[in-house]
Amino acid sequence: MRESLTPYVPSAARRPVDVAGAARAAEERAAQELPSATWAVPPAMTALLRGLKPGQRIKITQTVRVGRKSWPAVVTGTFRGLNYLATGLATDRVPEDDIVVIALHFTKDNGELSSITLDEQSQVEVV
Repeated sequence: MRESLTPYVPSAARRPVDVAGAARAAEERAAQELPSATWAVPPAMTALLRGLKPGQRIKITQTVRVGRKSWPAVVTGTFRGLNYLATGLATDRVPEDDIVVIALHFTKDNGELSSITLDEQSQVEVV
C-alpha cells in the first residue's frame, strides 16, 4: 500500500464542519462590503448605498478631470437600483482579468434613464 502524501491529522478529521455558520459569515461580510476592483468603498458609503430604496431622491457629485483642470459634475434624480458592471478585454481571458465597478442607476428629473459608475471621488447624498 502507498503512503499518503498528506499527513493525517486526527483532531481535524473529527472536528465538525459548520457549513451553515460559514455561509452566514460569508453573507455578513458581503453585506458589509461592496466589491470594487478599483477602490476600497468606505463603510459610510456602503451603508448609504445599501440603504437606498427605489424612488428615493438622490444627488450625485463626481469630479470630472481633463488635463490639469477639474470641476464637479452634479446631478439629481430618483434612485432605481445598484449593481455591478464587469468590464474586461475583448479577448477570451481568465475571469480574474475582469474589472468590477459599482453602477448606480437613476432617473434624471427630465425623465432620462441614466447610470453612473462610482469611484473614490464620487459623493452620493439622499435629498
